[in-house]
Amino acid sequence: MENSGLYIHIPFCRSKCYYCDFYSIASKRLIPRYLEALKIEVELYSGRFESFDSLYLGGGTPTFLDLGEIEEILDCLYGYLVFSSDVEKSIEANPCDMSAEKIAGLKNLGFNRINLGVQSFNDRDLMFLGRAHRARDAEKAIEGLRSAGFNNIGIDLIYGFGDQDIKGWMETMEKAVSYRPEHLSCYQLGIEKRTVLGRMREKGLINTPDEERERAFFIATSEFLEDKGYIHYEISNFARARTYYSRHNCKYWNHVPYLGLGPSAHSFDGDTRWWNYRSIRRYCDSLKKGEAPVDGSEGLSDEQKRIEIISLGLRTLDGVDIREMEHDPGLHKKISELEESGYIHVHDNRIIATREGFLVADRLPLCFLR
Repeated sequence: MENSGLYIHIPFCRSKCYYCDFYSIASKRLIPRYLEALKIEVELYSGRFESFDSLYLGGGTPTFLDLGEIEEILDCLYGYLVFSSDVEKSIEANPCDMSAEKIAGLKNLGFNRINLGVQSFNDRDLMFLGRAHRARDAEKAIEGLRSAGFNNIGIDLIYGFGDQDIKGWMETMEKAVSYRPEHLSCYQLGIEKRTVLGRMREKGLINTPDEERERAFFIATSEFLEDKGYIHYEISNFARARTYYSRHNCKYWNHVPYLGLGPSAHSFDGDTRWWNYRSIRRYCDSLKKGEAPVDGSEGLSDEQKRIEIISLGLRTLDGVDIREMEHDPGLHKKISELEESGYIHVHDNRIIATREGFLVADRLPLCFLR
């Protein structure tokens, strides 16, 4: 059986970013309660999954936790769950948290992949996004991680917001690649209703980019990074080599089982998907009573699994095995039409989206699911 992925959702941030709704520093008092609940949840899943070869601490910015608290989580995980000898151990990090002591501590705890939430190397952009750090903080964090011997660094960036233009975005890209990160995630800003930016948009105080502007940002990003030697292996993700693909995220895209622990975390065992309560208080209350904090679940039929395999596969460079669609009598005509339109190509019996195909990734699977 293939190794599963393990995700720990740690919903705490140093500051409440304008585009997300994680718990901020004001909720630090919730951390001890959260840790106790998490330990109970870990124990509930002991023996349910065979083994894990990816461990991802994410959500808000887990590095907001003290090193002792992070170690507490790891000790619990290793006490109840089984990990492979080559586990990819990742953690999302806030540049403000990357002191020499924190970096050394993460290294000693065995983390071998750091995902740094830089978002931009432009201070004006960072202020717009409500980030606590500035460009120089991100630069120092990357330099500190390299000096400490980290050789698998990911940088998260955001584009397409406010009055940001392509020129300013490319300056951030140039700065990012100057550090030769092993991985880059470049996301179009998504604005949720309950966030500061969501409320500003409702009041007409900010605009969101139209489809043509989104396309221009996406194409410029993909062309620039591929020219710099990065592999555009998923819509928003780029790696310097295949070995630097995010092993954990590939679990989601390849429909491999994964376990999510913590508030709002999702899990999938190959047949059923389930998700936890979003509220950290409700999550903690359930576990204190000895109950799993599951808010809902759904069993997947064979047809639902096929639909997900196609939908997820067309978002990646690996594409979809053509055998997933062989029952469709009009398949070859569809493939020919989409190839002529420049949305896909076929290689080694796999249907793979092109850059133009990535742009319509939400609609492309529908062509094969009618």
